[in-house]
Amino acid sequence: MAKTVLVTGGAGYIGSHTVLQLLIGEFRVVVVDNLDNASDVAIERVAELAGERGRNLEFHQIDLRDKPALEKLFASKSNFDAVIHFAGLKAVGESVQKPLMYYNNNITGTITLLEVMSAHGCKKLVFSSSATVYGWPKEVPCTEEFPICAMNPYGRTKLFIEEICRDIHRSDPEWKIILLRYFNPVGAHPSGYIGEDPRGIPNNLMPFVQQVAVGRRPALTVYGTDYSTKDGTGVRDYIHVVDLSDGHIAALNKLSDAKIGCEVYNLGTGKGTSVLEMVAAFDKASGKKIPLVMAGRRPGDAEIVYASTEKAECELHWKAKYGIDEMCRDQWNWASKNPWGYGSPDSSN
Repeated sequence: MAKTVLVTGGAGYIGSHTVLQLLIGEFRVVVVDNLDNASDVAIERVAELAGERGRNLEFHQIDLRDKPALEKLFASKSNFDAVIHFAGLKAVGESVQKPLMYYNNNITGTITLLEVMSAHGCKKLVFSSSATVYGWPKEVPCTEEFPICAMNPYGRTKLFIEEICRDIHRSDPEWKIILLRYFNPVGAHPSGYIGEDPRGIPNNLMPFVQQVAVGRRPALTVYGTDYSTKDGTGVRDYIHVVDLSDGHIAALNKLSDAKIGCEVYNLGTGKGTSVLEMVAAFDKASGKKIPLVMAGRRPGDAEIVYASTEKAECELHWKAKYGIDEMCRDQWNWASKNPWGYGSPDSSN
């Protein structure tokens, strides 16, 4: 029997790519998403890309805070083998402006999900955490043992949920939980058929670069050009979204390991790339010159952050395969085919 996995937030950027990899890997997938910051078009396209296996995909528009709807879904299935939990709001700036919205959505939603999982005897979870839990690391690379402290409400929701997961496992060792701390996901599926489609002004470098390249924005603002890095711009660990998706499959497979309790793994490439290096790679991939506006540092931005990936490589038998050239190639392929994401100029803000 194929395993059935519940994927929350499966219509989002990382969720949709992971759902596709799950279907290709012969899993049955049930997606729940409230479509607050995602599109059901992504789910339709995933089903098309999966071909014959697309029939193993089911979608329900549910908000995780709607406990009766979640109860009904769990009751209607014989049993989910595991849950991959992506659902959550993720804009750092917005979280500073609207902390209660973030705590309500991310934490209340997760607690409700965990209560329903527990009631139905489903105690295997892969949680989408983030490198933001490292705050501003004093040194690099970041290992899973680093002290955790978040610098904004979004990061704190990830940190608190990690702690909730650890507490649940301590209280009931039947729970098997893997917390995946990702670094900077970029790129798109090589088909160019699914990719990142942020609402409003993008929070991250690559969707912003992409919107400049297709003419939706006039220029890219580079914040901070006087860091002590090779070219003065901030350095981050960018990871191809398909590599990241494969990391979730590796984590899912690891949940069947009898020794797993509540474990943390970084998912990154273990290499740092500067903002200007990334822009140069995108220029090369797209054949365009991205106009730049140089600006001062943003408060709260760290200088250099990249992952130690040894633990994931050793224990999950997973390693990122793609470099920044492939990331930019696939990002441009998606952007050039879908300049307005899943919408049209009229529906975009």
